[in-house]
Amino acid sequence: MAAIGVHFGYTCACAAVFKDGRADVVANDAGDRVTPAVVAYRDTEQIVGIAAKQGRIRNAANTVVKVKQILGRRFDDPDAQAHREESKCVVVNKSDMPRYEIDTGETTKYVSPEDVAKLIFHKMKETAQSALGSDVKDAVITVPFEFGEMQKNALRQAAESAGFDVLRLIHEPSAALLAYGIGQDSTLGKRYRVCASCELSFFFNLFGSLILIPLFNHSHVLVYKLGGTSLSVTVLEVNSGMYRVLATQTDHKTGGESFTHELAQHLAAEFKKSFKQDVTGNPRAMLKLMNSADMAKHTLSTLGSANCFVDSLHDGMDFECNVSRARFELICASLFTKSIQPIKSLLDQVNLTTSDVNKVVLCGGSARIPKLQQMIRDLFPDVELLNSIPPDEVIPVGAAMQAGILVGKDSLALGEDSITVDCCASDITVKEVDDSGADVFTVLFPSGTPLPARRQHTLQGPGSLSSVSLELYQAQQPIAQIVLRDLEPKEELHDIVTVLTMKRDGSLHVTCTEQGSGRSEAITIETAAAAS
Repeated sequence: MAAIGVHFGYTCACAAVFKDGRADVVANDAGDRVTPAVVAYRDTEQIVGIAAKQGRIRNAANTVVKVKQILGRRFDDPDAQAHREESKCVVVNKSDMPRYEIDTGETTKYVSPEDVAKLIFHKMKETAQSALGSDVKDAVITVPFEFGEMQKNALRQAAESAGFDVLRLIHEPSAALLAYGIGQDSTLGKRYRVCASCELSFFFNLFGSLILIPLFNHSHVLVYKLGGTSLSVTVLEVNSGMYRVLATQTDHKTGGESFTHELAQHLAAEFKKSFKQDVTGNPRAMLKLMNSADMAKHTLSTLGSANCFVDSLHDGMDFECNVSRARFELICASLFTKSIQPIKSLLDQVNLTTSDVNKVVLCGGSARIPKLQQMIRDLFPDVELLNSIPPDEVIPVGAAMQAGILVGKDSLALGEDSITVDCCASDITVKEVDDSGADVFTVLFPSGTPLPARRQHTLQGPGSLSSVSLELYQAQQPIAQIVLRDLEPKEELHDIVTVLTMKRDGSLHVTCTEQGSGRSEAITIETAAAAS
């Protein structure tokens, strides 16, 4: 009995295998346990991983990075547009969907993000099967909590087209808890009540027993993930065996690359000091410095200093510089502070203090940085900090454990052992204006609301108005606006009754009705936030 867990990140991918009751991350053909999620296109071949990343300096226009940012999104999606502006590989519009423009030398071809993701998944499948020595296809794939239905479907389809049989998609915080066995007890022969993850998926242990921590056990767990391009913090409540997401917050502007960029800027300043040459305007030179800074950053997580050497950085001049861990921490001081701030704001959001948190789980490659770990320890002095599993391996290990659980219970009836309830992945709010003219936001669907769900909300507007506007926001970003027009003026206030219904697939149907006249407008938002 064997199964595979795959974490497909924004910058890296990692595979773990479950076999003989253990889940372990496996190394790729280069000997690395984590593979860069980078695909390079050449005349007759596609290269995935470290070779593609290192060759990006010479082949930037045909090298795709961070494909997860655009996966499952339409071309006009704001996230897709942000990715297009950043990408060195040209992104074009084909039938309202984004495509990468690849110059093969003789012709130009257009590659979908799903096809790029397929190649990365195929690399993960080869890596896992090489370690297992057999053709194992059963896999669990992890997804960010904020992913909507379209993103999840695209990720699943890419994995399946690469040859995986996807048993389940699970959220990254759920995988982190599974990796450390939080809320589980696999004692042989002992039977518990049901345990649900943050998406309320029930789990069984390998012996067919339901998994649940005892009823008296009540705790709060904080999952801190600092990946390559994003920082996410999630607070979960573990109560009577149920994992419930209280709040989650993601910052796509802070990640490991932010630290690499700051270090690369420092190296550029050192080069200018030594050679009186400014290379910050030279894209190729800066890519070389980013590669060197990235390697130095990893070295500084285990050693007190790192040597940076770049061959022929500018005008044939080689560059060498030594960076101490203390210098790196000083260079990135503001980033360290920025990386900790979401913890405090998230705890305030759910009315918890640091002393209310029982465990902190570290995830993501950049959570290896010693300074960051020390700052988190200082913030939670009496809390267990879980980092015994390398942070960049926690999520795939949890996914592999879930895959092993699912494979191990094939003989059980699905209706008896598994219930999945979708939930809202981020807050859905409505914007109103108070008497002073200030904006007021009311949360109608809090993050973690089980779906389907229905809400009714009454807004009021001055009777003198002939039209009233309703604005809806998801995770503080506008997603829809409804305008009720041709209202009859009257002395009393307009009462606008708004009914919102969110389905399991994440679509949101909104109806607004003016009580006096019966005037009504309706809209359906197909891609509102949902998670399953």
